[in-house]
Amino acid sequence: MTLTRPQIAGAALALLLAGAGGYAIATFGQLPAQVAAPTEEHEEEAGGEHAGDALVLSPEVIRGAGIIVSRVQAGGLAAELLAPAVVTAPTSGQAVLTARAAGTVTRISAQLGDVVRPGQVLAVVESREAAQIAAERSSAAARASLAQQTLKRERTLFEQKVTARADYELAQSEAAVAEAEARRAMAAAGAAGVSADGRAVVVTSPIAGQITAVPATLGSFVQPETELFRIADPRRIQVEASVKGSDAGRIAAGDRAVLELADGRTIEARVRSVTSALDSETRAATAVLVPSGGNLRLGQTLRARIFPARTGNSTAIVVPEDAVQSLEGRSLVFVRTADGFKPVTVITGARSAGRIEVVSGLAPGASIATTNAFVLKADMAKGEGEDD
Repeated sequence: MTLTRPQIAGAALALLLAGAGGYAIATFGQLPAQVAAPTEEHEEEAGGEHAGDALVLSPEVIRGAGIIVSRVQAGGLAAELLAPAVVTAPTSGQAVLTARAAGTVTRISAQLGDVVRPGQVLAVVESREAAQIAAERSSAAARASLAQQTLKRERTLFEQKVTARADYELAQSEAAVAEAEARRAMAAAGAAGVSADGRAVVVTSPIAGQITAVPATLGSFVQPETELFRIADPRRIQVEASVKGSDAGRIAAGDRAVLELADGRTIEARVRSVTSALDSETRAATAVLVPSGGNLRLGQTLRARIFPARTGNSTAIVVPEDAVQSLEGRSLVFVRTADGFKPVTVITGARSAGRIEVVSGLAPGASIATTNAFVLKADMAKGEGEDD
């Protein structure tokens, strides 16, 4: 039986993956959501000279080989700003919970990593200060009630012309003062989280999120403002990139950025803002990036590539060095097609920090294999060897 070239290519890739000792088939995750399988029109836009027949591979085989696809954009190495970055939570997406009064932690009802909802009770602190606040609340409420009764009586006597207007107006004033004091005491008790029985301070979550730190210890005595919990909403995240002070002026809100993860995946992002002041120690500015999904985790470190809009007119395309493979003296990239990949011959230029310029042969907007492209090269080379 004579095998077709696509069948030979698929068999060669299977043998390569089996012989790689598990290295090449390490799963790095799904293909980025923003990169769709190109159409025939997309293939024509890739440009360049086809270096050989297309490699027909199913999406399952591509994922199993750990091949990651990214869309390329125009702009030379000078158009990229590389910066270390960390995933953080915006101010509105995190909370630090502290003890509102001195006392003993008698109950902790949430642990590290728990997902909590707004208003959920996380801890209880028994406190003499809480008892005092509760007593003031009760006293103020009682004085307000008495003042209202006195005002009612004085109103009746005034209407019957038994007492003077001055007595009635004094009762009105005293009732207003007592009511204001009662509201103040009630607000103070609410802000401190005093329990209904007045024995303890109740610590509740002000936001929905996940507990990221629990310094509180059951049975410990805490002072006011002692930190008990940290909460962050994982759905509301941002990325803070540390950029050189000399480069900060080139960055503006809306600039495109790409986040590079340790497993080789990339996530598209946009610059939301950049600080005008520099850090006193590092002399660096902070660019705040908003990722477009990607399931990032708070505290995760990564690398950001920022593409300022004010970069000049370079037509070169910058790709990871691993995306460019050498075969028989030619430099190849593998352009994603509807059925797999097509090798394309390119001309490369300058290299820097693991990146290389493609000055000819590849058009902006093409989707290429940027991680584990060597698997495709090996499959292609093996297929050609078998043909010979």
